[in-house]
Amino acid sequence: MTVDSTRQRSAGEADDYLERRALRRGSAGWLLLTGLGVAYVVSGDYSGWNFGLAEGGFGGLAVAMVLMGLMYTCMVFALAELSSILPTAGGGYGFARRALGPWGGFLTGTAILIEYVLAPAAIAIFIGDYVESLGLFGLESGWPVYLACFVIFIGIHLWGVGEALRFSFVVTGIAVAALLVFAVGAFAEFDASGLDDIPVDPDAFGASSWLPMGLLGIWAAFPFGMWFFLGVEGVPLAAEETRDPARTLPRAIRWSMGILVLLALVTFFAAAGARGSAAIQEAGNPLVEALQPDGEATALSRIVNYAGLAGLVASFFSLIYAGSRQLFALSRAGYLPVSCR
Repeated sequence: MTVDSTRQRSAGEADDYLERRALRRGSAGWLLLTGLGVAYVVSGDYSGWNFGLAEGGFGGLAVAMVLMGLMYTCMVFALAELSSILPTAGGGYGFARRALGPWGGFLTGTAILIEYVLAPAAIAIFIGDYVESLGLFGLESGWPVYLACFVIFIGIHLWGVGEALRFSFVVTGIAVAALLVFAVGAFAEFDASGLDDIPVDPDAFGASSWLPMGLLGIWAAFPFGMWFFLGVEGVPLAAEETRDPARTLPRAIRWSMGILVLLALVTFFAAAGARGSAAIQEAGNPLVEALQPDGEATALSRIVNYAGLAGLVASFFSLIYAGSRQLFALSRAGYLPVSCR
């Protein structure tokens, strides 16, 4: 047997292996993918970003948010173009493997997999805490919620990707609608003087009312500025199941980023202006805190509180989806145990 014939047979076996392990194409259109992109991120609008106010003040966090938004915009559009050329479930891992070889693909894919395995576990804990604090189902401990989240939502994913993305789309829609309702209520109490009410550190270089911790506060606020966009890069993981990925993925990512930028601006200004940056800078639930100037719950704050749970569910659900696709891609490539079928 010649070397060429051996190579041809190996190539044919590889093509057959990939064909038998390909995901079902055409399950996702641009609208469902847009919902997926927003779902990855929407829980970050409800909490987490506000801790950046304590690090850099309103101005520092604003600059960090703009720069992070610019970085994510460039990154996801680059991923969208690459996904239209290489529409596989591996997303960024697949591109790294093509550019850097097997070891580069392995390191990149493993890092991404760790993110998508640990993040749902953390969000499940937040969901459990939320359910417990709201007094739902009479639970005094969150562990039944952790178990239920994985059983129910993984079950929906096993049912089918189309059904999974539709469920995620509905829950994300609820969370986004609640953010807009929050903005209407918060802007009714908006006071521009509350934006820069954090005390100024006189020893900080370049300190002012807008930059109370100085120029270094911008750097310190970077990890929190990305909360408004962190996770949207997972959209290309659905490339293999997308109808016409060359057209669908760039369109979905454009809409996702547009919606996320709008939600970031609205949430940031409304929350800080309604109650003041100082009052929400260390709040675990800043949107609810912004709607309760006297510390007493209102009808609107209760709605936003329950919607925050919907946002956590949407992000948890979408991260389970992303983790499953990354796990599948690494297994299919032989980095993880593979099926014998």
